[in-house]
Amino acid sequence: MYHEHPLRILRYSAKNIWLLLFPLLRGIQAFHFDPEGIYAWLRGAWFDILILGVIIMFGLVRWNFSRIDITEDSIVHREGVLLRVRTAIPISSISVAIAEYPLLLIPFRGVRFSCDTRAGLFKSIDMKLLVTRKVAAQLMKCVPEVDRKKKLADIPKADIWSVLLFSVFFSSGFSGAVYIAAFFFKGGDIAQDIITRSLSRLTETTSKLTFGVLQKIPATAIAVGIFFIAAWLLSFIVNLFRYSRFHVESDSKSLNIGCGVINRRVYKITSDHINFTDLRQNLIMKLCGAVTVNINCAGYGADSQHLPVLMPIKRERKLGRSLEPLGVVGGVKLDFRPSPAGIGSYIFWPVAAALAIFPLSNLLSEFFPRWAELSLFAAVMLEIPTVWLVAVKTTATFTSGVSIYDKKLVIRCSHWTAFHTVIADKENVVKVQIYQSFLQKPSRRCTLCVWLCGETVAKYRVRALRLRDAAKIVELLEHDVRHKNEKN
Repeated sequence: MYHEHPLRILRYSAKNIWLLLFPLLRGIQAFHFDPEGIYAWLRGAWFDILILGVIIMFGLVRWNFSRIDITEDSIVHREGVLLRVRTAIPISSISVAIAEYPLLLIPFRGVRFSCDTRAGLFKSIDMKLLVTRKVAAQLMKCVPEVDRKKKLADIPKADIWSVLLFSVFFSSGFSGAVYIAAFFFKGGDIAQDIITRSLSRLTETTSKLTFGVLQKIPATAIAVGIFFIAAWLLSFIVNLFRYSRFHVESDSKSLNIGCGVINRRVYKITSDHINFTDLRQNLIMKLCGAVTVNINCAGYGADSQHLPVLMPIKRERKLGRSLEPLGVVGGVKLDFRPSPAGIGSYIFWPVAAALAIFPLSNLLSEFFPRWAELSLFAAVMLEIPTVWLVAVKTTATFTSGVSIYDKKLVIRCSHWTAFHTVIADKENVVKVQIYQSFLQKPSRRCTLCVWLCGETVAKYRVRALRLRDAAKIVELLEHDVRHKNEKN
C-alpha cells in the first residue's frame, strides 16, 4: 500500500480554504492602526492559528485516507473519508501510462502519474495521482516494458531540426498572428487617415484633442500587432521545450515515448490500443514530401496542450518500414480516387468566397466612401487565406482517395487547410455513410464519410468519388451503408 506525495496535503487543504473567511472577518473587526488595535488583534491570533491548523488537519486526514494499492492485475486508488471512492483500473485495460516530471517538483522528488483506458467519455483521464519517484516507478512497472531483445530497429530519430520545424508549423497562431500583426501595422495608418478626414470638419477648439487621439492610433495598432507576434513566438518557444529530446522506442506490443526539457514526460503505450495513425501535412509540407506522424490512442494527447505525436516532421520516404508494426505504412497506391470532373465539390465554396471578396469590398466602398481604403485593405487580407484554401482544395482533388488491402484501410483527405493520411484496421471502422446531393446524381458521384473509433468523433470525408467505387469500398469494409440525399 502506498500514499500520495505529502505535497498533496496542500491540495486537499486548499479545498477548505473558505474557512479563512472567519479569521479575515475577525481581523477586519479587531484591527486598527493604533497600539490598542494591534494588541487586540494579537490577543485573538490563537483563533487564526486554530483555523489554519484545522485546514491543514483536514488535508492531512484526506491524504491519509488516500491510498494506492498495486495488485497482480489492477491499480486501485481509494480516497474519501465519509464517502469512500474506490477506483480500480485493470492493468490489461491501460492504454497509456504517463509519468510527468515538472521542474518545480524535482526538489521534492514529486511525479505526476496518470493512466487512461478506452472507457469513459470524451478525453477525460481515468486516474491522476501525485506521487513520489519511488511510487511512480512501481506504477510504471505495471505497464509492460519494451522488450530490448525484440525492439524495433531503424526507427527514425527526431533530431533538433525535426523538432524545430514541427514547433514552427504547429505553434498556435502561426499564420493568424502574422495576418493580424500586418493588419494592425497597416490598418493603424489607414484608420488614422479615415478618422482624420472625418474629424477634420470639427471646430478648431477640438483640433488639439483630435490630434492627441490620432497620435495614439498607430502606436496602439503596432502594439497589438507586436503582441500577437510575441504570442506566437512564446507558443513556439513552449513547443520547442515541450518536444525537445523526443525519443521513441518500441517492440510489437509496447511503445515508449519521452519528450520535454522543463517538464519531462514519459509515455508507455499499449500498441494494440492505438485506434489509427494519422500522417498530417499542410500544403508546404506536402510539396516538400514531409509529414508528422500522429496516433489516436486514449490518454495520449488527451489535453489541448500536447499533440499525439509519434514522430515530428520527417520526410515521408525516410519513415521506412520499421513503423509498420505500429500501423504506419507509406507508398500505398490509392485504389479509389475522386473523379477529376468533381473538382467543384472541393473548390466551389473557396472559389466563390475568393471571387466575392473584392466585389463586396467595392460595394461597401460605394455606400461608405470614407471607409474605402480600409475596406480594400481588409479585402486583400481576406483574399490571401482564401486563395490559399483554393490551392489546398485543388491539391486535395488530385491527392485524395481510399485504399483497402489485407485488413487495413487508408484514407487520404483534407480538412480545412490540413491534409490527412489515415491508416486504420478495418475492425476500427464504426460507421460508413454515402452522401449524394441532387447535383451529384446526374454524374453518379458521391461523398464517402467514414467514422473511426476513439474517445472523440473521428470523421473523415472523401468527396467526388464515383458511386460504384463508394459501394465497392463499403463492400470491402463489410459495413452496411446509409444513403442520404442532400441539397446544396
